[in-house]
Amino acid sequence: MDSASDEQGTGDAMNAVLEQLRVKIFADGADRHAIAELATNPIVSGFTTNPTLMRAAGVDDYEAFARDIVELVPELPISLEVFSDVFDEMEEQARTISQWGENVFVKIPVTNTRGESSAEVVRHLVAEGVRLNVTALTTVQQVEEIAAALRGCTAGFVSVFAGRIADTGLDPSPIMAEAVEVLSAQAQLQLIWASPREVLNILHADAVGCHVITVTQQLLAKLPWLGRDLDGVSLDTVRMFHDDARAANYSLAAPTLSSGSNT
Repeated sequence: MDSASDEQGTGDAMNAVLEQLRVKIFADGADRHAIAELATNPIVSGFTTNPTLMRAAGVDDYEAFARDIVELVPELPISLEVFSDVFDEMEEQARTISQWGENVFVKIPVTNTRGESSAEVVRHLVAEGVRLNVTALTTVQQVEEIAAALRGCTAGFVSVFAGRIADTGLDPSPIMAEAVEVLSAQAQLQLIWASPREVLNILHADAVGCHVITVTQQLLAKLPWLGRDLDGVSLDTVRMFHDDARAANYSLAAPTLSSGSNT
């Protein structure tokens, strides 16, 4: 099979898998060029970012960058995070950020850095009509508390960091399934499988009924692997090792026979 046919087959396999999925894919990042490209990608249904991603991308003017990317994706939901650790300031920042676009959801961390719950902040902002994405949750108890605080909102997201749960050695799927059940009483709330570590997590999120999964640029680049034939994956791996060895000009000297060997 030639490379063009191979690529077509890979794309068909990916599309066949994606068509079966109920979970929506939100692109997670802070690269303006990538966001502009992904804004027209039918696979992507929304965007999220955070101060850590912005800092890594070299963003030095938070508001200018945030307003710019909101304009890039006016038709899709985009989540932008507050960065104060003081609850009154969180509320003020949330009010400001919410005014940057009708598609903006303000990310509020589940606690401040002292571990104090932000549920009251969430309740205040819901009462004012600010649309929220409450983030950095890791337990079902936190989901229950935040779901109660979000009661009455018109739309909202709850981001549970399944990838970080997995990093502790725990399987996040049962926790995420419980979180889905907790939120099921409020149809306006959507659960986000946050911080995935591999493409397989998209299928995990879909299997437990998550509404959304956030996917980084690195993982989005791996989406064409979805549904691929494993023999083809094996062959590509062999080719990669071979091509890299050639590109590095690796060589081995022929073995030297010892003087006492028989000929």
